[in-house]
Amino acid sequence: MNVSVVTVPPATGPERRSPTSKYRFPWRGGNRFQLLIDGVQFFPHMLKAIEDAHDYVLLEFYLFESGTVASRFIDALVAAAGRGVDVWVMLDDFGARGLSRSDRTRLRSGGVHLAFYNPLYIGKWLKNLARDHRKLLLVDGTMVFVGGTGIADEFDPTDMPASRWRETVVMGAGPVIADWQTLFIESWERHTGEPLQLVRVPSEISDERVQGRVTLMRGRSQQGVKRDLLRHVRAAEHRVWFSTAYFIPPRRIRRALRRAARRGVDVRLLLPGPHTDHPAVRVAGRRFYAALLRSGVRIFEFQPRVLHSKVSLCDSWVSIGSSNIDRWNLRWNLDANQAIDDQEFADQVRDMFESDFAQTIEYTYQDWMRRPWRVRAGERLWGLVDMVLNSVGDGRR
Repeated sequence: MNVSVVTVPPATGPERRSPTSKYRFPWRGGNRFQLLIDGVQFFPHMLKAIEDAHDYVLLEFYLFESGTVASRFIDALVAAAGRGVDVWVMLDDFGARGLSRSDRTRLRSGGVHLAFYNPLYIGKWLKNLARDHRKLLLVDGTMVFVGGTGIADEFDPTDMPASRWRETVVMGAGPVIADWQTLFIESWERHTGEPLQLVRVPSEISDERVQGRVTLMRGRSQQGVKRDLLRHVRAAEHRVWFSTAYFIPPRRIRRALRRAARRGVDVRLLLPGPHTDHPAVRVAGRRFYAALLRSGVRIFEFQPRVLHSKVSLCDSWVSIGSSNIDRWNLRWNLDANQAIDDQEFADQVRDMFESDFAQTIEYTYQDWMRRPWRVRAGERLWGLVDMVLNSVGDGRR
């Protein structure tokens, strides 16, 4: 095992972390980011990074299911370990329930350090609800991939490529990598009890103007992703666009969106349409449409395939990662996003959104208020279920 002290570069940019900061990590300048759309783009980049690794690979994922995509990753990880690369893989125990016993054996026998976050046990009761929902790949301290994808065939099916789930990943290089690496090391050591020290490979410094910050969600104890979104929605002057796979937002976020729309900001929500892996969640979230539409928020439902992308855009600020805008996610899950403040990157994200909006149905307030009573009844029913579930374990972790 490579051993050295992990160093973190000093904060750069307009906001340095003070002792009273509500964010775990500061803004750091000098990064490079690349937007990757759908599995057909990001999986080849991720696999190539593993294949080119020299020192270590860190992979932390919620969803990892046996299949064609998983086999490609297992092959790459085992091959890396075989040539002397240290490979650590942390998977959520619930999210990896679709990973076969033979694939788990193949990883371990191939030299991969494999661990599972919060193994499920009946006696743990509500503690079983706390899941590691992060999607993170780090290679050699020089490259990071962050997004909402899983290592599963839905994101790049070989038999029906047109049905691949709509997903977004950001590939990054620069000082923010030290923060991502810190998170992985803490997670590994906390849940395995094994010390993990890595050779710190200096990250390439690029344009100092490209600011990045790692934001976290860890139940009620760390609310960085939610806080960052609220802060930028409230400060937005021109645009607030975001997409999420599961839309049951807390009241403060709904209120901030309505107020932004009322003051003339272009507020648009890109939300799942008829293709979704959780239809009940979609129906429960639709009960909030009327109030949002009445305030001027524009709502678009994606039509051709499953929308799983988790992206926020507020003027020049972008956040991409694993965190959905739903109360369950914000209460129970371990999540993390990459925030980016750079106008050029924001313009690329804007173009991506516009391409997605072209594949949607937009609802107006008048259209929405004419929906059938059966639709309204379903919203009330699943809304009640949502409120009951939201009260489960309230205030307890």
